Amino acid sequence: MNYENMPNKSIFCIDMKSFYASCMATLHGLDVMTTPIAIIGNFEQPGSVVLAASPAMKERFRIKTGNRRYEIPKHPDIKLFEPKMAYFIEMSMAITRLISQYVPPECIHVYSVDESFVDLTGTEKLWGPPEETALAIQEAIYLQLNIPSAIGMGPNMLMAKLALDLESKKTGFAKWTYEDVPEKLWPVKPLSQMWGIGSRMEANLNDMGIFSVGELANADLNVLEKRFGIMGNQLYHHAWGIDLSTLGEPLVTNSALSFGKGQMLMRDYHTRQEISVVLLEMCEDVMKRTREAGYVGRTVTLGLSYSHSAMTKSFHRSKTIEIPTNETLVMHKVCMELLNQYFAGEPARQLSVRLTNLEPERSIQLDLFDERKEKRQILGHTMDAIRSKFGATSLLRAASYTDAGTAIKRDRLVGGHLA
Repeated sequence: MNYENMPNKSIFCIDMKSFYASCMATLHGLDVMTTPIAIIGNFEQPGSVVLAASPAMKERFRIKTGNRRYEIPKHPDIKLFEPKMAYFIEMSMAITRLISQYVPPECIHVYSVDESFVDLTGTEKLWGPPEETALAIQEAIYLQLNIPSAIGMGPNMLMAKLALDLESKKTGFAKWTYEDVPEKLWPVKPLSQMWGIGSRMEANLNDMGIFSVGELANADLNVLEKRFGIMGNQLYHHAWGIDLSTLGEPLVTNSALSFGKGQMLMRDYHTRQEISVVLLEMCEDVMKRTREAGYVGRTVTLGLSYSHSAMTKSFHRSKTIEIPTNETLVMHKVCMELLNQYFAGEPARQLSVRLTNLEPERSIQLDLFDERKEKRQILGHTMDAIRSKFGATSLLRAASYTDAGTAIKRDRLVGGHLA
């Protein structure tokens, strides 16, 4: 591979270690590196998920993100906290403001609440070598905010992220160049350890006899493109460490543009009628964002995970409709069709809905046999405007006021957790 014309910038990706736990440690005057800390979604639920765990909690008690509250042993050293999402977001913004003291805002791409990409290209005359600047930013975040972090650095966003995930989360700092690809990237397996490759894509590649990144890099590009389309081309070049995306534009991922929502239910839902209520609320949210973005979609996907006590595996099923839509009730009807077809009748604990196969809303054609379609379109946008101005719960469907509804309770949360 000829890297001569490929991007060769000074980009680093910084990740805050155990961010939620670090924030709570700072708030309560604790040392996140030595104190066993776990952030629990909700103290009132024994099965509530561990959202974050400090290094000491992981090492001493083998409790990490994804464990349940009832799995945490009773020990006097362990500190348990419920999330304070507003405080976490405040700390995230403080970190971004600190980084902006070194580079202009357009050189910062906030990837998540605890992770950002930063382009240091051209800062040498101000701060010296980019590696030293990255380490200075890392030290400043720790000294001023008491938040430890890890940094991966590379010639593009992909390489910076790979250096972070595959090396610097263990060492604190790592810099990768194109020359490091054969030695550091190609041995990686299973493939899902590489950023951008999920379990489904890994299974598809395994079926082709590809089990490591090196095997992916040396696969036949034509075969990959024939099997996966443009995604095959991206996978091939990512295996060579090549990424042409720039800071500020959406990062290329394994999925096309879509609108979706996932929700962990607060209790087990046993009947289709109960699940239907939550699905209606979720469809309402998804379609509101779809309308605001000016899109309609054809493919509806429903995902359902059962309670831990269930014997049935979760499912994700899709259905494509003939006429694209952004109507809540149309999406809900399709979700119910999928639910009626695939629901096994065991307690459900997690739901997800997604709308894909999108096109601009202006492409909608009026139906001569559906005289109320245009009125429903206007009504949808009117309801969106009311909720945007007066709050998400200012206008609710009657189902949300039943015991199965979650919209009212979740309106008090930030990112699905306590503010």
